[in-house]
Amino acid sequence: MRIAKDVLHIEAEGLLTLMEHVDESFARAVEWIYASPGRVIVTGVGKSGIVGRKIVATLSSTGTPALFLHPVEAMHGDLGMVRSEDIVLALSNSGETDEINFILPSLRAIGTKIVAFTGNLDSTLARHCDLAIFTGVPREACPFGLAPTASSTAMLAMGDALAVALIKKRDFSVMEFRRYHPGGQLGQRLQSHVMDVMRRGDAIPMVSTDCLLMEAVRVMSEKGLGATLVVDADEKLTGIVTDGDLRRALERFVSVVNVRVSEVMTANPKALEPDRKVGEAIEIMEKHLVTVLPVIDAAHRIVGVLHLHDLLGKGQVRFSL
Repeated sequence: MRIAKDVLHIEAEGLLTLMEHVDESFARAVEWIYASPGRVIVTGVGKSGIVGRKIVATLSSTGTPALFLHPVEAMHGDLGMVRSEDIVLALSNSGETDEINFILPSLRAIGTKIVAFTGNLDSTLARHCDLAIFTGVPREACPFGLAPTASSTAMLAMGDALAVALIKKRDFSVMEFRRYHPGGQLGQRLQSHVMDVMRRGDAIPMVSTDCLLMEAVRVMSEKGLGATLVVDADEKLTGIVTDGDLRRALERFVSVVNVRVSEVMTANPKALEPDRKVGEAIEIMEKHLVTVLPVIDAAHRIVGVLHLHDLLGKGQVRFSL
């Protein structure tokens, strides 16, 4: 009982200390997110990653679209989900997490703003982000001062503060809250039709079979899905080019300047029809280890595209056939 009370005291102490450090950086972050037409992309490793997933869940359910991006996955293609209008929220108590700092230049190149939650305002992360919000604590509850305890609580609380400030800023109503929290939401979501959630029109990354690979890369970057569909002259699906295909092409060819899409694409990719259920789409993605699914009509023409991140978030749900 004494240990429990000591731990709670230390964690409460950390939160009270954190209150003294809330400043204009926090207010500016709220304004940036509120004004952004994009999403909040939260990234972190270890305990910070777990806290990040909770922040994503809270933001998403209260009117602020958010996604979790694991920095290691980001190094291997998932940066394709980030768009210039997004706001990246990077979580690292030390500010020296290699996996996060490694992707900072790439995020800069995309053009997104970067906000940090960190306990070290002199860290690499704090120096290279656009905005640093202090989430440090005087001490950890762990007797060795090693396991993130009070620091992860502080980071989680600051995420809650951010979400609630945005609720107030958006005048988020009880009716809107209910819309995002219907009974049995997951089951109902899986029963929705693909046509209700797929990306359409200009949001679909699409190139022709005789297109140069470098043009396909441009389209992939512009649409932010980490892939582009390949179609023939009648806009019928013939293949797909993913970040994985691009990496294999770089290994295979000395130069990709004159390489055409048809030389590197995955032919006859998995696809489904718009009247199929979301649950079926996720089953296909999980079974075949893909994150992008073309949506086609009876004539095999492209009518939409699905990305796993837009449905449930990568790795959060697993289904068995």
